[in-house]
Order: sequence, then C-alpha cells, then structure tokens
Amino acid sequence: MDPVLLSRLQFAATTIYHFFFVPLTLGLVWVVAVLYTLYYRTGEEKWKRMTKFWGKLFLINFAMGVVTGIVQEFQFGMNWSEYSRYVGDIFGAPLAIEALLAFFMESTFLGIWIFGWERVPKKLHLASIWMVVLGSNLSALWILIANSFMQNPVGYDPASAATSRLVLNDFGVLIFNRKAWLAFPHTILASLTTAAFFMLGISAWHLARKQNVEIFKKSFEIAAVLGLVSVLLTGVIGHEQGVEVMQSQPMKMAAIEALWYNDPNVPGSDFSIITLFDSTGKGEVWSWRIPRLLSLISCFNLTCEVPGVQQVQAQYEQMYGPGDYIPPMVMVYWGFRVMFYSALLMIAVSGLGVLAMMRKRVEQMKLLRWFPLTILLPYLANTGGWITTEVGRQPWIVQGLLRTQDAMSPNLTSGMILFTLIGFVAVYAALMVADVYLLVRFAKAGPDATDRGVIGEPVAAEN
Repeated sequence: MDPVLLSRLQFAATTIYHFFFVPLTLGLVWVVAVLYTLYYRTGEEKWKRMTKFWGKLFLINFAMGVVTGIVQEFQFGMNWSEYSRYVGDIFGAPLAIEALLAFFMESTFLGIWIFGWERVPKKLHLASIWMVVLGSNLSALWILIANSFMQNPVGYDPASAATSRLVLNDFGVLIFNRKAWLAFPHTILASLTTAAFFMLGISAWHLARKQNVEIFKKSFEIAAVLGLVSVLLTGVIGHEQGVEVMQSQPMKMAAIEALWYNDPNVPGSDFSIITLFDSTGKGEVWSWRIPRLLSLISCFNLTCEVPGVQQVQAQYEQMYGPGDYIPPMVMVYWGFRVMFYSALLMIAVSGLGVLAMMRKRVEQMKLLRWFPLTILLPYLANTGGWITTEVGRQPWIVQGLLRTQDAMSPNLTSGMILFTLIGFVAVYAALMVADVYLLVRFAKAGPDATDRGVIGEPVAAEN
C-alpha cells in the first residue's frame, strides 16, 4: 500500500479518536463551572449534586482526552518529519504556547478543584474551575491557530516559501488569522452542543425511569435550551466559515457541493441536497439540487457563481503547475452532509425539549426513552466537520505551499506504518471502550453515587 495513504489513515484514526473526547471536555467544563457558580451563590444542595455528578463525567472524559492527545504531536516527528522541518518555526510556536501555558494552567487549576473541596477557600475553589474553563479554551484557540495556518498560511516570509524551511516574520498576523477566529467560536459552540446533548440524553434516561427527577428535570431543561441555542449559533458561524472557504479554498467549497462546472450562460450556483457519485468518485450519476441556493448562501444574491471543480483545477494548474488538485470528493461531500443533516436533527430534538419545558411536560414526553440515542448526533457532526475541513484541503498539507506527499518522513516503509497503524487503532479502541464503559456506568448510577467522597471532597465534609 501507499505509505502516504497509510500515514494519512494513521493520523486520521488517532485524530478522530482524540476528537471523540475533546468537544465534550470543552463543552462540559462550561456547564460544570456554571452549575458550581449557582451552588456558590445560592447554597442550594441540588446545584451541588448536579455539579458533582456532571463534574465526575467531565473528569473521566478529560483524562481520556489527555492520554489520546499525547500521541498527536509525536506523529509530526514520526511520519511527517519533512512537514515539521518545513513549517516547524511557525507551526511549533502556537503548539508550544498551548502546552506550556494553556494546558499546564488547565491541569493545575483542575487539580485544585478536584482536591480542594472543603480544603481551600470557596472563592478560590470557584475561581479554580473558571480557570480550567479559561485554560481549556485557550488550549483550543492555540491549536486552532496552528491548524488554521495549514488552511490559510499567513505571517511567513514569502521569500522562504521556496526554501526548505518557512520563516515566521509576523507573529501578530499568524495569531489573528481570520480562519482561526472563525474556527474557534465554531469549535466552542459545537462543543457546547456536544455537552448539551450528552446531558439531554442522560437526563432523559433517568427521567424515563423516574429517578432523581428534580436533578435530571433541571439538567434536561438546561441542556435543551443550551443545545438549541448553541447548535443554531454554530450554524451561523459555520455559514461565515463557508464564505471564507469560498475565498481562500475554492476547491474545498466546490468539493463540498459536488459542483463540477458553472455554465457562464446560466446565472447562479445550485445547492446539492444529495448527489450520487460514479465509481471513480469524480463523476456524477444523479443529483437533486435547489437552483441558485448556493449563490444565495454564499453571496446573498441569486446570480453570483461559485467556481466549480474543473474551473478551480484549471486555475491551480496555472498557479502551481500540472497535477491533480481535486480532493477525495466523496469523503468531502458526505462529510459535510453528515455534519449538516445531523445539525438539522439536533435543532429538531432540542426544539422538542424546549417546547416540552415551556409546556411543563418534560416528564410526560413520550419520546423520552429515545433521547439517549441523540447523544450520537453531535459526534457524527463533529467527525463529519473534521473530515470535511482536513480532507477538503488535499492534496495540500499546507494550502498552496506544501503537498502532503512531500511532507512525509523519508525511508518509511508501508510495513512499518501499517504495524503502527494497527497498534494505535487497537490501543485507542481499548481506551474508547474503557471511556464509554466508565461514562455509562457512572451516568446510570446517577448523583447518588457521587454524593459522598467524590471529586476530592472529604467524606467527613458530608456529615
């Protein structure tokens, strides 16, 4: 097999596994911090029990996210040393800041929060969980700044592009890359959506069994409102990202819509509801499209033309020389559709939850027992969005500067990569099973299992 393909599969596998944990951690920490703040301000026991219950699930997920994330950075030296050599002076800066500042801050204050119950002043204990929120969000920001350079390289000396190593000449431009500041709120809002549906599903499971009704009814209501608001705002930011992609990565936009060619005699571009591809993945068998809707979404008018795959291919050949600049169309197209249609379902589900809350009929909802299945929806959306973002950039690993096939470590054989690929997938699968087992176990046990001596609180403090 092709070593480049195997290396890409390995990085994709470990990233998808890691990204299983990240959004829930980023979103749930906000929820836990707000719940603990409500307990601090009111002193009501229900807020404390909710904080400890959801906090326990947050900690399980956080631990697994740390373990799976460590491997990510090692792969840059293992399989992608040429990439690391070329962009290391730029790409390494935000990653180093993320590790030395954001992650260490997050971990330190998380330790204070875990072991500080009844041991440190309440204001410090409250401040510690909010510092965890700050640290986790800063961590996400710096990683997205690094990733956004790959999508839209800025802040480097153009003269160094033709050499073996890029040179950073404007750190401010790198930090304020427009793509990063669109990706960051999109990621945080998607994480809040993930946390909301995680809470919604677990709360519905307990409510359907009439267990701890006061705790889980309140959790359900919070999750329903949070889910509806966050998924709608995620869509708004996602639209802005789409407009930016059309400008900086037109081939990705064309692949997302399976838009092959725009007839200059026909104004506007059509939005694809569903497209079936031929066996090559670069041809269309059948499609259902809404005329001019893509133009309306992208340009807020019905006449603008979004460049098609063939047009961008011709443009790239003039800019970069002969070659195939078309990404894997099927993966990009369906990755976006999985994300988009999952988001529509989440709007419907959270909307039903909010409606039931307004009618004060949450416990009587006939669909409650099906709500736990909706926990999967944000994970499908997150994975589909990641695939769209990263695969849609191909054949570039750094857009317009470095191709993926030129970024691999030399002298790696297919056998070597296949061995590590199988090993990583097996180990990560075991971690995934362990994480799901622990989450399910403690989620089913409910707040009663976390009422005594949990999250660092001394047992004596409960007496």
